Amino acid sequence: MRPHARRVAAPKAVQAAAVRSSRAGDDVPYALRVSASWAWRLGVVLIVSGGLLWILSHFSLLIIPLMVAALLAGLLSPISSWLRRNKVPSGLAVAVTIVSFLGLIVAALTLVGRQLALGFRDLWDEVLTGFDQVQEWLAAGPLRVTSTQIDSLLGEATSALQQNSASILSGALSVGSSAGHFAAGVLLTLFALVFFLLDGRRIWRFLAGLMPRRAQAAAYGAGIRGWESMTSYVRVQLLVAFIDAVGIGVGAAIIGVPLALPLSVLVFLGSFIPLIGAFVSGSIAILLALVANGWVNAVIMLGIVLLVQQIESHILQPLIMGRAVALHPLAVILAVTGGTLVAGIAGALFSVPLLAILNSMVRYVAARRWEQDPLLSRDATFGPPGALPPESSGENEDSSLDEARAGSGTDEQTTANEEENQR
Repeated sequence: MRPHARRVAAPKAVQAAAVRSSRAGDDVPYALRVSASWAWRLGVVLIVSGGLLWILSHFSLLIIPLMVAALLAGLLSPISSWLRRNKVPSGLAVAVTIVSFLGLIVAALTLVGRQLALGFRDLWDEVLTGFDQVQEWLAAGPLRVTSTQIDSLLGEATSALQQNSASILSGALSVGSSAGHFAAGVLLTLFALVFFLLDGRRIWRFLAGLMPRRAQAAAYGAGIRGWESMTSYVRVQLLVAFIDAVGIGVGAAIIGVPLALPLSVLVFLGSFIPLIGAFVSGSIAILLALVANGWVNAVIMLGIVLLVQQIESHILQPLIMGRAVALHPLAVILAVTGGTLVAGIAGALFSVPLLAILNSMVRYVAARRWEQDPLLSRDATFGPPGALPPESSGENEDSSLDEARAGSGTDEQTTANEEENQR
């Protein structure tokens, strides 16, 4: 065969193979091929995500304290930054911030505990009277339970406790082990909180420096914006907890439930503990109403608690929280529900801040905002060539960050307005 004929025959063979391949592909509908491609990719993502969650579940004693410390650092960092800007040394500023925070929490818990103890002591006679009324109702009511039968039931309960003492002891030991884990988690949280407030920016600079060179600036800037979203979440959570406390406290005062003020403080503190905090604080409010004013007042208090909690979970959380962290209210509800189903209390607590951080970081990277970020324009490590080091751009890194936020606020607002107009 001549060289020219070989050159012509080769493309024809390739074309014939392509035709045969396309005919073979025609046997599978295009929609099915696309669905199959999406299916195996989504399957890989779900398997990897499930594997990561399974691995992280074995390190919950390490992961949860670090995440709690991050939330507390987001809450307390403005205070420590303000102290640093006012010429307070970094270590002393962090120490004053943490000690003041812990002192405030201990003082609030002490106030609530003492007031509730004194209140229940004053109501003890009413408790005994209510117990006598319950016994009279059991005896004279439709159940017709005599005192002899009540004593018999109490005796059976006592014997059952004695017979199951081994299981009760093992349960107590497991509770003791959980208490030890809780104490270790608290210590780890405080230890991590100190370094997050003291060297948080340097820690993130180190982690961003581990990325490939071309991705370092994007990773560093995205992390800063994600941290700002988490800080906004914590501040809004404070507002929501305050509204909860005021709503239940005012409702309790209106219907005449005693100890309305310490009850409000308890509701405020309990609002930061998902599921359990609201249940415990609401139960104490209802119990106070029952002991002091009877079952009708307790039913009214129950309605007030449920109304405030429903408003908080279905109106305040989605609307206020969603606007603060740039998330749709439906996304907030789905995040809390999904986090609760996957990881219980920890999932309910961390789902919204994690989603807010992820949303801010993805939007930052997708829009390539690190190329015009004022924070990076003066950073010698992650900024453009010729940028000033952070130390030379101001008194400290916190002040430079504040200046960068002020300079980028107009640009971010303009971008948000443009996106809103497009929608």
